[in-house]
Amino acid sequence: MRNRIVMSMLAGATLLASTLLGASPVQAAEAKAQVADVPAEFGTDWHDPLTAAPPIAKPATKSCQVTLADTEFRDFTPYEGTYTPPKACGDHWSKVVLRLDGTVKGRQYDRLGYLHVGGVEILRTSTPEPSPDGIAWSVEKDVTRYSATFRSTQNVEMLIGNVVDDTYTGVIGVKATLTFYEGRPAAAQTPDRVLTLGTDSTVTTPRNSERIVAEVYATGSGGGCEEFWYLAVPDSAPYSCQADKGPYREVQIKVDGQLAGIAAPFPNVWTGGWSDPFLWYVIPGPRAFDVKPIEYDLTPFAGLLNDGRPHHVDVSVVGVPEGQSGWSAPVNVLVWQDAQRARVTGKLTLDRAGELANSSTYTPGSEERVDTDAGHRLTVAGYVDTSHGRVRTTVDRKLTNTSVHRWIDGENMDGLDATWTDDESVTVDGRGPARTTATHRTYTMTGATTIGTDDRLRTVLALGDRAAVVDTRDGRRTGWSRLDDTYSGDATYTLNVPRDQRHAVGTSSERYRLYGSGGCYDRSLATAQGVLTEDRSGC
Repeated sequence: MRNRIVMSMLAGATLLASTLLGASPVQAAEAKAQVADVPAEFGTDWHDPLTAAPPIAKPATKSCQVTLADTEFRDFTPYEGTYTPPKACGDHWSKVVLRLDGTVKGRQYDRLGYLHVGGVEILRTSTPEPSPDGIAWSVEKDVTRYSATFRSTQNVEMLIGNVVDDTYTGVIGVKATLTFYEGRPAAAQTPDRVLTLGTDSTVTTPRNSERIVAEVYATGSGGGCEEFWYLAVPDSAPYSCQADKGPYREVQIKVDGQLAGIAAPFPNVWTGGWSDPFLWYVIPGPRAFDVKPIEYDLTPFAGLLNDGRPHHVDVSVVGVPEGQSGWSAPVNVLVWQDAQRARVTGKLTLDRAGELANSSTYTPGSEERVDTDAGHRLTVAGYVDTSHGRVRTTVDRKLTNTSVHRWIDGENMDGLDATWTDDESVTVDGRGPARTTATHRTYTMTGATTIGTDDRLRTVLALGDRAAVVDTRDGRRTGWSRLDDTYSGDATYTLNVPRDQRHAVGTSSERYRLYGSGGCYDRSLATAQGVLTEDRSGC
């Protein structure tokens, strides 16, 4: 029975590719109204997918809506259309909200997709697996930062790669809209330009750029082992998914071959993950429907990038075996310009990378084991001479990953206990007192899948997405926030039988807490056998 769990994982998700995902107030009310008695096992239908994250706050101003796509996905043919800016809401907006509404019924795997406007990736998403009777779900995202792209007519491309045949019958229907709210956003939050890389992975920034941020929508996917990269083991260990040095992954960005940023990828679990779709039918894992991009502050490199010539920007994933595919990492480049100068000059003053530590130790036995301890550190600094004086930016980032992976011969038991941290500090010194934003990110994954002698597969899993942010000015705290998004699930079903004989049972829950100097949000959800049993809010 070797490889059985992992191969089940691979079959469960054949995939392609700072905002909050959440149900609208109307959806929340509907969810509460649908809390019902719990059946003994899963039936042919269950509650529509939802998450505990807060809805996007919307201004009480005039709004205009534009449809980006209204289509169905049956294969890997992208939808192509044209976006035209709204005429009735001006060309500057206090907020722009993207909404995707989806439907699917029958039988289908989870799928990964993207939405591009003018070549700019504004959403990366995955889909829930359907019930035979059909489900509907929605995603909302604040996309105000892409306003510069939305001010002119653009090409639209959207793809949720899918396979429809006699067995996998689920046609994925989607409608994507943008709603524009009149007003002016905070200048610091909305860049003047949003650029994409050329086919040669180069970008040419405006010569008066004073702040530059790269976004990378990095996802391990494709239906191979990199979809479950956190379970990879060194080549010396007898396991289905092997990698030269184990599970450590790091997303690096380079400018003209020089290391410019490092980050820990988020350990996404899609809705077929860990061999058990019954974990995810109602509550998906954190970020599954709204894949957040990794952000890299490239302002220290602005002096180099502002010379008017194209520069190579390359993204790579450390730890992926040579020649192996499975990662997608499209890049957007956000640029803030100095309106008072045609040219902003500057210099990179520091680019210091520590030694990348990566140790994965295999211990054989009746219970096989791999212990991983890895990490890396990078500090970059530079300055730009702007119309308001010299501004120095220092970015310090430190990554760690520890994990213990245990399994038995045949992989009928397969467990992981893993933690990733990504600590980032950005200090801007100039135009007033020095300002620092320190962010401490922690991702956790603890769980195990077992297969009994009766072919009953059980998965118990807990996931955590946490972040603590502190803003200071001249060393004094000016703002703070804490995010704690936790998921837990426990589901069991019978393998190798028709769908109606699986006798599946399962519970899942999510609690999403976001609190700090800006206020408080706290919502908890719980399910059993696909029925919503709890929907509670309060701080």
